[in-house]
Amino acid sequence: MKDLFVLVADKNMEFALQGILQRTESLCIKNISFDIKSHIGHDSGVYKSAHDFLRLFLGKYSYALVMFDREGCGCVDASWQLAGHVQNNLDRSGWQGKSKVIVIDPELEIWIWSNSPHVAACLGWENSELRDWLRSKGYLQPSEDKPQHSKDAFIDALRNKGKQKSSSLFSKIAERVSFEHCTDSAFRDLKITLQTWFPIEE
Repeated sequence: MKDLFVLVADKNMEFALQGILQRTESLCIKNISFDIKSHIGHDSGVYKSAHDFLRLFLGKYSYALVMFDREGCGCVDASWQLAGHVQNNLDRSGWQGKSKVIVIDPELEIWIWSNSPHVAACLGWENSELRDWLRSKGYLQPSEDKPQHSKDAFIDALRNKGKQKSSSLFSKIAERVSFEHCTDSAFRDLKITLQTWFPIEE
């Protein structure tokens, strides 16, 4: 039996989780065995049928993690309501006490944006240059740490430097950027869940 199965909405999220879960020391968890699969139906597919998908993996993994974006799932409810709906379905399908639903609000790209030179370098920019450009384009307000419309800002920043968007960028960023200053509630929830399930052994 492996430790963890992760169901995500797309390849970008899959690559990001690959990078994150390899950094066990930064997450403050023990080394774990895991598999990650992306749903053919993307965000809405995960929201509607994660419980059916995961039913196939009962008894093969100790825990299951389900992740999707609020924006794109086809429902206007708050992220906590979406997570509760999916969690109820998982509980009834045999995963009660062994699963967690993480809904990223509004979308995965919000995790990318931190004031880190690694983010800028992966996108083809110098760090101060990127922050200035985000402000000039109206993506980043003076009082904010992360740009508004995070996905549009990500794509526009790549386009400005003639770089193609690819799932591997999410993995590179996840492998390099510090977790310490990430303030996103969904990411904090992910860390706490993993630390609860897989504490460092004495």
